[in-house]
Amino acid sequence: MPHNYPLLLDVSDRLIVIVGGGEVAVRKACGLIDAGATRVRVISPAVHDRMPAMIEVVREPYRPEHLKGAGLVFASTDDPHVNDQVVRDAHAMNLLVCRADSDETNAGDFATPAILRRGNVLVMVSTGGSPALAAKLRDAMAPHVTDRFTRMADLMQSLRSQIHAAGSLAISRRRELFRTLASDEALDLLNRDGKQALFEWIIRQYPELEHHLK
Repeated sequence: MPHNYPLLLDVSDRLIVIVGGGEVAVRKACGLIDAGATRVRVISPAVHDRMPAMIEVVREPYRPEHLKGAGLVFASTDDPHVNDQVVRDAHAMNLLVCRADSDETNAGDFATPAILRRGNVLVMVSTGGSPALAAKLRDAMAPHVTDRFTRMADLMQSLRSQIHAAGSLAISRRRELFRTLASDEALDLLNRDGKQALFEWIIRQYPELEHHLK
């Protein structure tokens, strides 16, 4: 894939079809569950014993009909000919497909990066086609993704809805507020003194929020 556009996709209610039942398919299934997927179907005559129990398993050889209704497709078998057919069928149905093995002549539409997930913090690393290097870079970054960041990410998620519901801040002031919350001063204050101390600090700068922060 010569061009890559990164995005975060809501998979919570999409039917996701994984063709293949080996270790690669297990990794895909686990990653999808971690991302909130609730409708994951695996197509394979044999399935690895580490496949999560919540996954729907269809123990059959792959057929094009297995892709019907899918919102996303993963071609994850150890047979390049099967993966090739899955990609062709998915494209014929206008479905986005990820191919586990590499094939420049019949490639998939997207690749999954190396992922570090800590609560609401998600770090994704891609190195242009080298999964091993991406994983090494992710692991090198991991020690720097500390509770200092995850606590603020969790708080920001709840604050965003409160601040929007209050309607007391103009859009420009909201943007300014969230940039302020991402500052080292705010991160250190939350980590050291807790949420209430941070709220008091915010209200001194944004007094219009005094009755809206909880």
